Amino acid sequence: MKKKFVNFALLGAPIGLSITYLIPLFISFFIGDGTFHPVVPALAEALGNELNAVAVQAVVSLVYGAIFGGSSAIWLIEDWSILKQTAVHFAVVVGVTLPVAYFMRWMHRSVTGVLSYVGLFAAIYAVIWLAQYTATRKKVDELNKGLKSGTK
Repeated sequence: MKKKFVNFALLGAPIGLSITYLIPLFISFFIGDGTFHPVVPALAEALGNELNAVAVQAVVSLVYGAIFGGSSAIWLIEDWSILKQTAVHFAVVVGVTLPVAYFMRWMHRSVTGVLSYVGLFAAIYAVIWLAQYTATRKKVDELNKGLKSGTK
């Protein structure tokens, strides 16, 4: 299990970094002023300049991606129920996402901002989880049907 965690973490780190550069790229295109906006202005201000903010965001994104990726190993714990896997995975990713988002200024730094961010995160998580669950359930049903009819 530790090896799987490490492998998933090593995969998650560059994915986290990539996502953190793709999102600002899309936002910059949306803003449409011809400028790349790599970080939230409040982060650049808090860290003294944009270069410091980009460097910190890169390191945080690598670590965040690694933890998020490594947490995927939770789904491989076969003696846990789907409810326990989901609850633990959700707790881990929210427990990492919330402080990262707060520190990186990806959300408003207020009670309303935190609650809104967690609510949005939970809604997105629920949609993705439901889609995965439905797809997996369909595969299991097809396998069971194949076993009953004697085919694979």
